[in-house]
Amino acid sequence: MIRHVTLVVKKTSWETFVRDRQDDHVAELIEAGDASVARIRATHEAHEQTVKTVRRALDDLGAQVELRHATDRARPLHSELVVTVGGDGTLLSASHLAGPEVPMLAINSAPRSSVGFYCSATAENAADFLAQALRGTLPRVELARMAVRKNGEVVHNRVLNDMLFCHRCPAATSRYILTVSHDGAAEEHEDQVSSGLWVGPPAGSTAAQKSAGGDVMPLLSRQLQYVVREPYAPEGHALAHVKGRIASTGYLRLKSRMSRAQVFLDGPHDAFDVRLGDVVEVALSDEPLTVLGLSVAEDPTRAFTLPAPPRPPTRR
Repeated sequence: MIRHVTLVVKKTSWETFVRDRQDDHVAELIEAGDASVARIRATHEAHEQTVKTVRRALDDLGAQVELRHATDRARPLHSELVVTVGGDGTLLSASHLAGPEVPMLAINSAPRSSVGFYCSATAENAADFLAQALRGTLPRVELARMAVRKNGEVVHNRVLNDMLFCHRCPAATSRYILTVSHDGAAEEHEDQVSSGLWVGPPAGSTAAQKSAGGDVMPLLSRQLQYVVREPYAPEGHALAHVKGRIASTGYLRLKSRMSRAQVFLDGPHDAFDVRLGDVVEVALSDEPLTVLGLSVAEDPTRAFTLPAPPRPPTRR
């Protein structure tokens, strides 16, 4: 029976802009009922209610709870169980701090406005899912993660969704030399010009990879997928490596031909600069992530959750 739980809670936009920053401009928009902020208050209230429901359920179950905010990323997560309350972004952020031995349960705090691919519960069924998680009876899946190196040094070993490699200015052209090894031995090289490149493990294939033209991969696959964004080829020429998969023993390498490039890992928060001549390499990580409550449906390319919210083909 699990007793020690770390509860990771996101900070809502309302908390950030209205309560913490006391942003007058945002306050005026909310007061005027502007469409750009129409969901901020309702989403915050739904989130707060979900947090109360989760904390009450954990208290009733006798769990010892450590509360952490998703913005607290200075300390690793060492716990028998990590429960995140927010959306996919909260799970992604927390997952970077959790090793393969730490199971995670994600609860979508505002399903009407939040994509929850990784979230297996909402406020309605949180108590039941938490009880099963503490008993160790909740279904679990082991999701592959990706390792990223820069000039031979490990930058990140826990990328769950994807990596974006591109020029620092989104309107500028990305130039690089792509090297792919499908078996860790033989290499294929191509000089490319594009808007950048997505690469990631299967769990992220329903997000940006799919929107960029990639395939939805089997959730339990141990392959990586890369998709070039808006590739350019001179008339009469064709690129050989616009989209592809990398086996568990292979790797993908990008040698920058840009002086001002950038790499983003699982969104905008984990990023690093890349200079001319720098080399970024990705491969399967040796640290998978265990997520509770997710099951593999009959169609192995998709996961289902209870309840199952629609997943638009946009970046999480």
